[in-house]
Amino acid sequence: MSTENNINIKNRQASFEYAFIDKYLAGIQLSGTEIKSIREGKANISDAFCVFQRNELFIRNMNVSPYFNGTYNNVPEKRDRKLLLNRQELNKLQGKLKDQGLTVVPLRLFINEKGFAKVEIALAKGKKLFDKRADIKKKDTERETNRRLK
Repeated sequence: MSTENNINIKNRQASFEYAFIDKYLAGIQLSGTEIKSIREGKANISDAFCVFQRNELFIRNMNVSPYFNGTYNNVPEKRDRKLLLNRQELNKLQGKLKDQGLTVVPLRLFINEKGFAKVEIALAKGKKLFDKRADIKKKDTERETNRRLK
């Protein structure tokens, strides 16, 4: 196993669409050849979201492409995958999700130093249109000041 883990798949759209309240680090339950595909960087979390089913947290619409050498061991690309959090974190998230307008979104998928796939998730609230405009304006002013300083 290589010590160099450069897999860092990000959900760039999430920071534009949502305001983050809390962030958590969760393991992900994979089967068979999915970890090999993730190590090759063949995963996408831009359309993914998290839901509770029977007091467990699952990630939906996460696309993990089939492993090329996987043969019959490959699993469906967009199946639900269980996220591994401790019971206290799950209860806290589930309690906060009962508030209106809150959701759990994945921010990034990466391989940690032990070789396990991890997902950074965030409890988030959807931004309104004027919030998005304010963020764009703030980024533009920062960009202009950085240009002037150079």
